[in-house]
Amino acid sequence: MSSVDNNFEESRNHMDLLFNKAKDKILDAEDVTIFSHTDCDGITAGSILSSILDKLEIEHTVNFVEINEVESLDTDTDLTIISDLGAGQDMSNLCKNSDSSLIVLDHHPPIRKLGTQLNGDLIEINPNYYGLDGSYTISGGGLSYLLAKVFHFYDLSWMGILSAVGDMQNSMTGRLRGLNTEILSDATEVGCVDYENDLLLYGRHTRPLFIALSYFGDIHLPLTNNRNECIHFLENLDIPIKNELGTVRYLCDLSMDEKGRLFNELLKMMTREVPHRYVKHVPKLISGESYEFTFEEEYTNFRDASEYSTVINACGRNGRHELGMEVIKGNRYEIADELEQLTKDHRRYLAQSLNRIQESNSVEILDNIQYFDGTGIKSSVVGTVAGMLLNNYDWQKPIVGYTPMDSDEAGYKVSLRCSKLLAYDGLHYGNLVREISKKCGGSGGGHSVACGAYIPEDNIEQFINLLNSSVKLG
Repeated sequence: MSSVDNNFEESRNHMDLLFNKAKDKILDAEDVTIFSHTDCDGITAGSILSSILDKLEIEHTVNFVEINEVESLDTDTDLTIISDLGAGQDMSNLCKNSDSSLIVLDHHPPIRKLGTQLNGDLIEINPNYYGLDGSYTISGGGLSYLLAKVFHFYDLSWMGILSAVGDMQNSMTGRLRGLNTEILSDATEVGCVDYENDLLLYGRHTRPLFIALSYFGDIHLPLTNNRNECIHFLENLDIPIKNELGTVRYLCDLSMDEKGRLFNELLKMMTREVPHRYVKHVPKLISGESYEFTFEEEYTNFRDASEYSTVINACGRNGRHELGMEVIKGNRYEIADELEQLTKDHRRYLAQSLNRIQESNSVEILDNIQYFDGTGIKSSVVGTVAGMLLNNYDWQKPIVGYTPMDSDEAGYKVSLRCSKLLAYDGLHYGNLVREISKKCGGSGGGHSVACGAYIPEDNIEQFINLLNSSVKLG
């Protein structure tokens, strides 16, 4: 059977059968090896699986790996679990004989048919087998939570929300959909997550309102990178930037009336800045659901799911995946100083990299894309830098950055970022990058607005040219 084409309830029941088989495998194991991806979704997925095994008092190790490492992985434990990876890779090395047991929890497009058996015992759970698009219905961490759910560990549901937000599962509609809503329902029922419709300004609890406004969106506005203009803008709306005590206000401090006035003015401003065909989509750029972890303190990086995911991504992009896992598992206070230094260094590095690209005027403008050679920038953050550059250049073209890979392997890490408005034109950039990277002897893929590839060093020019000729702007 290659897929289950029944209704949602039947598909969900079939998934639960597999989750219960996975549960039995875990309960029979004396020791477990976990492999997970290095981004926020992967680190959170690994944290959920580790938390399950902690609760069950089962000995285990957690390893964070890149996609290109998966097919060479090996282990000698009773059971191996791989999360947020594995669907698109050959798993025969981890499931090589009758003594091998492997659970694959991944939301990326699978290369095997549902029910495929290898030499060992394979349980593969993937939403795509049921006609559910893994780019927005559930994340790798979400699948790990659904495994936790069969043990009745509902207290881990907030981690499933962190995974989904970190994986941008809410990016196109401003809200979580599909199986993510089941996780959200569990999280709200146990009281660990609150959500509401809000303005999509990053830094709801940590950035003063006028600063958050200056960074708003991926479209260049009169407010963009202009804090004085943002202060004047808010004053004209009769929205104070400080409270009665003289303390700066954050988005979370605004009344619904103030948020309504701000929404209406941003809607007018953005409508003037975009071509007519995009106007109907503008509201989705301004407001959407926000997700808060009720057990976290306000005005910290951990209250809002989006800000929390940034912290975990900073750990991942600096090779400190275990630090990110310790944060998620609740051991934060023992590593608070180390974490604070890492996040400061990360922000400083991004700012320096951004300034270097801008000062050297390194962005090349082609007919349909814009790109920069990011040599000297770590491959783990070149995509972040590309996203930061977007509203300083032509937001109506995707921006691509490339830099040598941080390994002995010759080649380039390529990252593409674009405005969500471009994705509303119907072109999925992750799928396009996957197709073009194959033609160039590489591999790639990702989301419609944020994706990447690994390209052999001699083929980077071919990749850029093929991408430019394949993108058809309206």
